Amino acid sequence: MDVSRIRALRGPNLWSRHTSIEAVVSCNDNERDVAQLPGFEARLRELFPALGPLRPAGRPDAISMAHVLETTALALQAQAGCPVTFSRTTQTVEEGTYQVVVEYSQEAVGRKAFALAEDLVGMAQQAGSFDIDTAIAELRDLDEDIRLGPSTGSIVDAAVARGIPYRRLTEGSLVQFGWGSKQRRIWAAEVDSTSAVAESIAQDKDLTKRLLASAGVPVPIGRPVTDVDDAWAVAQEIGLPVVVKPQDGNQGKGVTVNIVSREHLEIAYRVAEDIGQVMVEKYLPGSDYRLLVVGDKMVAAARRDPPHVIGDGAHTVRELVERVNADPRRGDGHATSLTKIRFDDIAVARLKVQGLTPESVPDKGQRVILRNNANLSTGGTATDVTDDVHPDVAARAVAAARTIGLDICGVDVLAESVHKPLEAQSGGIVEVNAAPGLRMHLSPSYGKGRQVGEAMIQHLYKAGDDGRIPVVAVTGTNGKTTTARLAAHLFAATGLRVGMTNTDGVYVNGRQIDSGDCSGPRSARNVLMHPDVDAAVFETARGGILREGLGFDRCQVAVVTNLGAGDHLGLNYITTVEDLAVLKRVIVMNVAETGYAVLNAADPLVAAMAPKCPGQVIFFAQDHHDPVLTAHRAQGKRTISVDGDHIVVSEGAWRETIALRDIPLTRGGRIGFQVDNAMAAIGAAWGCGLDWDAIRHGLRSFANDADNAPGRFNVMEFRGATVIADYGHNPDAMRALVQAVDALPAKRRSVVISGAGDRRDEDIREQTQILGAAFDDVVLYQDACQRGRADGEVLALLREGLQGASRTRQVDEITGEFKAIDLALERLQPGDLCLVLVDQVEEALAHLRARVAGTA
Repeated sequence: MDVSRIRALRGPNLWSRHTSIEAVVSCNDNERDVAQLPGFEARLRELFPALGPLRPAGRPDAISMAHVLETTALALQAQAGCPVTFSRTTQTVEEGTYQVVVEYSQEAVGRKAFALAEDLVGMAQQAGSFDIDTAIAELRDLDEDIRLGPSTGSIVDAAVARGIPYRRLTEGSLVQFGWGSKQRRIWAAEVDSTSAVAESIAQDKDLTKRLLASAGVPVPIGRPVTDVDDAWAVAQEIGLPVVVKPQDGNQGKGVTVNIVSREHLEIAYRVAEDIGQVMVEKYLPGSDYRLLVVGDKMVAAARRDPPHVIGDGAHTVRELVERVNADPRRGDGHATSLTKIRFDDIAVARLKVQGLTPESVPDKGQRVILRNNANLSTGGTATDVTDDVHPDVAARAVAAARTIGLDICGVDVLAESVHKPLEAQSGGIVEVNAAPGLRMHLSPSYGKGRQVGEAMIQHLYKAGDDGRIPVVAVTGTNGKTTTARLAAHLFAATGLRVGMTNTDGVYVNGRQIDSGDCSGPRSARNVLMHPDVDAAVFETARGGILREGLGFDRCQVAVVTNLGAGDHLGLNYITTVEDLAVLKRVIVMNVAETGYAVLNAADPLVAAMAPKCPGQVIFFAQDHHDPVLTAHRAQGKRTISVDGDHIVVSEGAWRETIALRDIPLTRGGRIGFQVDNAMAAIGAAWGCGLDWDAIRHGLRSFANDADNAPGRFNVMEFRGATVIADYGHNPDAMRALVQAVDALPAKRRSVVISGAGDRRDEDIREQTQILGAAFDDVVLYQDACQRGRADGEVLALLREGLQGASRTRQVDEITGEFKAIDLALERLQPGDLCLVLVDQVEEALAHLRARVAGTA
């Protein structure tokens, strides 16, 4: 078994909406049916008893080693606690070669599970050994290390429930919600609106206390100290017991409370000193409460109890701690609902106050305190008291947050109870926290959990706002780039700032920010991260979908321009136009329920995608009486067609007409494929609810020149002749271009063409077969990149296509694109027409424009 081309599909893809690992697996003859491998399945199950069935019920066909790898990789993740359920194995056109797809929740875990599955299956084949417990533990540990912690995870879950998209920006807790100009970011429980000034104030415990006191919020007395002697002096001044803590700290680090002796104070001082400037303040008796403020409301409250154990009369304190720490809910960090109890100098000192040592055996039922501060990060527990908080106490917490300037704030209160005002019981606020942990509210040790993640999302996004901007995805065989450019122009005509990706680059608000082929998911994600984007239009090419999936979870509009005979067939196991249709319809299957698929009714494979759309469908076709269009129109649904010299847009009894003469792109309707592109772009704008006056204005003002749509039927004049530059590179494009140039007058027609080496032989030949019937002169050139072909191979195939040509009389072969262009230009006479099929779009257009301008 050979595993190759492992990919991470990070968005909706050919197989599912799940993020998945995809691999190509080649099996030997004896590996195509594991039933033919004596003892293999028994050995595998001995190594991995929790494997489960190798194939779902009702699938009697042979189980290959690829299927076994699929099942094993999924089961390993499931046993490690990962929420994964989807996997699939499909045989390719190559005998014994399969595509294996396994869902993952964390990419690194998915990749590791796949590698471990390969090792495990190999050991079963070789009758070797495999430590399954260690493998699952490694996966579980990796998952815990990299997955979002409970605080951030709760906020993300709440966003997902609201349909708000998110993207994790780092391996830590920095997360972006929403797209473009609607984006918001959080870092754990800290939001992007949190002021750096407010956060700095909250970290300075002494400054915080002084500000709160000035606002009438009750706080304990105390001050910063310079050394141990000064600390003890302050303790004597304000009276024992006291609290020692860092002046600049968080998460309870370095905090020791209820200090009643100098010895205990000295230990506490050393711990706090390691973090920063130390302060001493009066210990307020009572319980430790955490109140969570979001915006102008207190949304949750918990009583925090210090880490402790209960004696059983048989075990030592140390042994009791070990038993408590064995609870699977307790971990070393913040990924679990509880943290393991620390056994350090602070704990030993606290035991001494109680007359105990680590080796003491407490009486049965005796409560042994290991620390006085009750932070969960030190092993404490939490009890929900949200419903018990007195309105005055909640008001004091909100006032504290406002005084510091925090809209998300954890307020620490020490009081006998939260049932009555703080002033009535000598209680006070001891700290505020700019990035409060949410674990104690989500999964308290006792009491019910609170939906604090939901409260934070409601603070970021008001009801009805899902943080999304209009997204249009455009795919097809031909016309994608022009349609995307025109759709983006229509959005811009309404005043929106538009982000666009296509095969020429990435554009934001009319400015190019990246160049090259940017029609893949990475470029789309970059646009959705840009803060100046109000709407996005993405050319969505086949390669990106195959390589990584979509760059978004769903779109408002999916446009499929056409499929025709297809393109790039024979690559990546996409061998037929039907295969291509299944791939291209991925964008249709991921339309929002409130969105639209804009489909070419004249292309049967495109029209057949309609039932796969979760939203509604807008059909378009030039033939006003197209059967698919007519049936759709009869149902009162949206259609776009051509009637006479107008584009007609209709829905039920409502109609809108746009004269073709007002759409320069179509040259009065003479350029048929541009009419299709215009209708597709109109459909995209309509599906997003754009104003019709803005759509009309955008159609009138769109210039199809080399600046605005490079390589897309750019028409120039040279010495009285017409020169057209286009990036067409497949047989369907040739047919459309021939139809277009036939509508333009010319004495003599010539064409300059090369071929892409990664196409099939028959596709390369067919291009010149089509051109040979429409052009008098053909200049063949060998382009800069042969894409795996031998020198001269592509030219030979192009010449083969011209054999028996009905019109072509002169054929030239040139090495070099610019030389071929120059040869064709020099032959032009007034009234002639030359079609130049460019390969290096920007460079070739620059050369052409220089020749036309007379500067080259």
